Amino acid sequence: MPLAPIALFVYNRLEHTKKTISALQKNELANDSDLIIFSDAAKNEAGSLAVKNLRDYLKTVAGFKSLKIIERSDNFGLAKSIIGGVTEVVNQYGKIIVLEDDLVTSPYFLLYMNEALDLYEKEDRVVSIHSYIYPIKEKLPETFFLKGADCWGWATWKRGWDLFEADGQKLLDELISKKLIKLFNWNGAYPYSQMLKGQILGLNNSWAIRWHASAFLKDKLTLYPGESLVSNVGLDSSGTHTSNHGANLFNSKVKETPIKLSKIIVEEDGESLKKIITYFNSLKMRLLTGVIKIKFLYKNIKKYVERNR
Repeated sequence: MPLAPIALFVYNRLEHTKKTISALQKNELANDSDLIIFSDAAKNEAGSLAVKNLRDYLKTVAGFKSLKIIERSDNFGLAKSIIGGVTEVVNQYGKIIVLEDDLVTSPYFLLYMNEALDLYEKEDRVVSIHSYIYPIKEKLPETFFLKGADCWGWATWKRGWDLFEADGQKLLDELISKKLIKLFNWNGAYPYSQMLKGQILGLNNSWAIRWHASAFLKDKLTLYPGESLVSNVGLDSSGTHTSNHGANLFNSKVKETPIKLSKIIVEEDGESLKKIITYFNSLKMRLLTGVIKIKFLYKNIKKYVERNR
């Protein structure tokens, strides 16, 4: 089957973008993949030089089947850029692989994404493929499913993205009416509903929390790898809403061998979810014992679910 196009969303972080593209170029399927780069415009005149420098670099990128650069004339912000860009690409190609400008991938990232997209294309309950997994110590299966959707190196089909609901209030109301808040928050281990409330109140403009809630409410599943195929190098204070405090809590070692894909039962893996919940509960204990301050953890949790500049 044809390979999925790669949509890369960038703004003004040249060095991060170089790392992302360099790693992507080392993927064995890069030469056969179409790369579409969405370059957001500067927020103001002061930021225009950084955006120009990044765009000059993008014009030198090679190593892909094709390269298309979409330069926004206005500043969209990450949420609008991703929502619009993903919609445009899936409507044209039927499927998509999505990356942001601070995600460094394994050489086997594209292989995993494309094979998984093909393997589960006809499984209606599977809404997306994800490449990142938390750095938990317990061993996880080679691949497994969790309910909802995710945002650090992911892929989907048009049928999956068509479920995206942009109205955060509508999503929250449905979670409340169906009494799903506790389950949505992983029994209190992760503040998903607070992130959604923040988006509704205008405290963040997260596309990712709405994507997750949209899939969760439709009882859809995302495929995860047992070992991460992506690392986020942007938790270094370079983004507007990021801090490097506690960044190691989310740093996963990138797997340097291929994921061995085989079709598994299409249902949420309760045991893997328990391990992830235990991991997040352990972070709370570390906070209480003074390893890091709580405000820094929640800045990074906020970044994970919204990545909003």
